[in-house]
Amino acid sequence: MRKIKYKKGRKVQPTLLEYTGVHKYTHTEVQLFVYDDNDLAEFHEFDIDEMQKHVNFAKTNWLNVHGLNENEVIKGIGDYLGVDNFMLSDILNTTKRTKLDEYHDTLFFNVKSLLPEEDSNNIKVEQISFLLKNGILVSFQEKRSDFFTHIRERMRTHSGIVRTKKADYLLYLLLDAIMENFYITIENEEDKVEELINLSKKDTNLSVLEQIEKHRDNFNFLKRSIIPLRDSLYSIKSIKDDNVFDAIESNNFTFFERLHQKCLELLEQIEYDMTTLESASNFFFSTQNHKMNEVMKTLTVVSVFFMPLTFIVGVYGMNFENMPELHWQYGYFIILGCMLLLLLGMIYYFKRRNWY
Repeated sequence: MRKIKYKKGRKVQPTLLEYTGVHKYTHTEVQLFVYDDNDLAEFHEFDIDEMQKHVNFAKTNWLNVHGLNENEVIKGIGDYLGVDNFMLSDILNTTKRTKLDEYHDTLFFNVKSLLPEEDSNNIKVEQISFLLKNGILVSFQEKRSDFFTHIRERMRTHSGIVRTKKADYLLYLLLDAIMENFYITIENEEDKVEELINLSKKDTNLSVLEQIEKHRDNFNFLKRSIIPLRDSLYSIKSIKDDNVFDAIESNNFTFFERLHQKCLELLEQIEYDMTTLESASNFFFSTQNHKMNEVMKTLTVVSVFFMPLTFIVGVYGMNFENMPELHWQYGYFIILGCMLLLLLGMIYYFKRRNWY
């Protein structure tokens, strides 16, 4: 079972800028995309000291950060945007759950991206954070990945409406790409569950039950990851109702409502899959009980075969003198023949009754 790890060090300074993830040796790289309907400019290996020079608030700006180890880079971006340290601390603290914060004119979104590990039943977890403020969107990833490659290509080829929209629509696209990973993970889990159901019908090895419990934990973990995302997306509705936060255009709230609907669909699918997994567990125990019943049936039949034979042997094993059969010349062979005929008769009778 996955547990939340308690970290003593964070109790002293809650706003301490300290990366707590596993990718501690990943070099921090920054990309900047500045675009509108007519133009697109890309800056790779971007130096944050040049933000004042290249960021154009008359256009849409997307600052994408790979790697969270260099605190001075994260701090420099926060200083440029005027973001409080507690938000930067949440970006670097990967133990935080998914959440949405609206603070003054800044929208902070923190989400977990999940993908299945190859050749394993484990799930990879990566925290991705977003800052949306004044026409600029900053995304923070723990490592380089291809989650957003198709969005970059759409920008370069001017496909769709991404170049005609603002940073809030870009935030929707990035969140939608992350949610696609949930679908991939659930589909991968479903394929393995289907294999387990087939295996549980014929294999009573305890390793099957261990795999079932492992996937049950995975589904619970998926559920625990999606529920706060669902709640955060629902909170965007309150931003719309308050009508005090203009970083999201009113006609773009419907896109975030679609993401909220996707979360509900994912949760419904997980509930269905967990029910299916329960069926696999029931199949396993049914198969195990059936096999045990077959063993007990075989042992019972064998015991019944030998019970009358044991009785006959016991009778002629008594030390009485007046047992005429003991003095017959062929008494031994007659009794053996009777025992054999009795055994064959019982086998025939049991076979006719389909008792074995």
